[in-house]
Amino acid sequence: MLKLYNTLTKKKQDFIPLNPKKVGLYVCGPTVYDAPHLGNALSVVVYDCLYRLLCHIFGKDKVIYVRNITDVDDKINKAAKDRSITIEELTSEITAAYHADIEQLNCLKPNHEPKATKHINEMVAIIHALLDHGHAYIKKDHVYFSVNSDPKYGEIAGRKISEMIPGARIAVSNDKESPEDFVLWKPADSDDDPSSVFDSPWGRGRPGWHIECTAMSTTYLGADFDIHGGGVDLLFPHHTNEIAQSCCAFKESNYARFWVHNGFLTVDGEKMSKSLGNFITLRDLLAKNISGEVIRYVFMSSHYRKPTDWNPKDISDAKASLDSFYDLIQAHNILPQDLAEVPEEFLECLMDDINTPMAYAFMHELAKRARAGHDKSQQKELVLKLKSCGNLLGILQTSSEIWFQGDVSSEEKQQIAYLIKQRLDAKEKKDYDKADKIRTQLKVMGIIIEDKSDGSTNWKKIGATNE
Repeated sequence: MLKLYNTLTKKKQDFIPLNPKKVGLYVCGPTVYDAPHLGNALSVVVYDCLYRLLCHIFGKDKVIYVRNITDVDDKINKAAKDRSITIEELTSEITAAYHADIEQLNCLKPNHEPKATKHINEMVAIIHALLDHGHAYIKKDHVYFSVNSDPKYGEIAGRKISEMIPGARIAVSNDKESPEDFVLWKPADSDDDPSSVFDSPWGRGRPGWHIECTAMSTTYLGADFDIHGGGVDLLFPHHTNEIAQSCCAFKESNYARFWVHNGFLTVDGEKMSKSLGNFITLRDLLAKNISGEVIRYVFMSSHYRKPTDWNPKDISDAKASLDSFYDLIQAHNILPQDLAEVPEEFLECLMDDINTPMAYAFMHELAKRARAGHDKSQQKELVLKLKSCGNLLGILQTSSEIWFQGDVSSEEKQQIAYLIKQRLDAKEKKDYDKADKIRTQLKVMGIIIEDKSDGSTNWKKIGATNE
């Protein structure tokens, strides 16, 4: 039985879906005004792990994974103006960059990736319902949600309205009936890009941030669904406001039954910030030849609910662990498509609130047993299990050749093969001086060779998947 920590109830609970034939997962996606940073990437990997696990338990065709794209927002307007380009140009560019970068993390695509701008009608309908039910009001062409109209407001964040400091996270306005009220619809500014302005019964303008996720989640998953995920930084006010407006708009609805939040990401123990000079984008790391699989491994080394600290040692440790796994895969000639049944002990780790550190420990134990064994068939069986565990976690999915040799052209491969053959011929003739010179020549080319007991030679490219 899968157990998940539910932020709503503040405890770990058995996950039983509303309908096992339609398991719904909604995750807050990117606001596409800048390239994804490490915090964005961490969240994507966490919920990809959950998605993979749900698919394993219930079947891929039974899980509906929705991750939105926020393509209308004040930050987007500002970024487009700063760069003197249209909003459409900006959002298209950043969305493409987001997809390209996230693909390097071995993340599966969601079933639906709705854009906010394509769901304005649904937002308008929900705002109408809130007005009709007395949970919203109109002031100076703005539509606000009335926090005082919802007696349960703030429960998920453990906050009472009386304890909230006006302006701490919600914009203060003299037009509001209460400082905590949040905007559902705002009027357009005179200099707004036309692509960010939409028609509504309350005038031309754009939606507030919170109403976007309510509209997109309920469109694809219904008024009640299973799991809503996102970073812990979204707990208040975003998720708090989502729950309030959703439950008030859809009577008898509980909205998401499970709320799953991943922890903060720090860099060398400090909060990531441009002002501190430690702001890292995913593209920054990929450009340094740190592979997406290494990045993914680092993210899963910590439990998803705990803070994740990004530091150079974790990168080298992750690379070393993956190298050791791929060494075994290579030694037993296991191909990417070769899989075994996932061990029950491994599944038990993941079933316990997606405990990836414990799952890693099990994988290292499998690898240790495989290295210590003497029966070749038993060793291969253990390595197949190891690879199957990795496959469920989204790692160990490439060939060992590509992992160790990296992006090498066919011409380079032919030259390397020729030199290795020359070296083997020299060794056979006991011309060890020539063999050593060829080894040195290959090393200068960035190639390390490893002689096997059967007389053959493997080679690895120095720096493949390395920093």
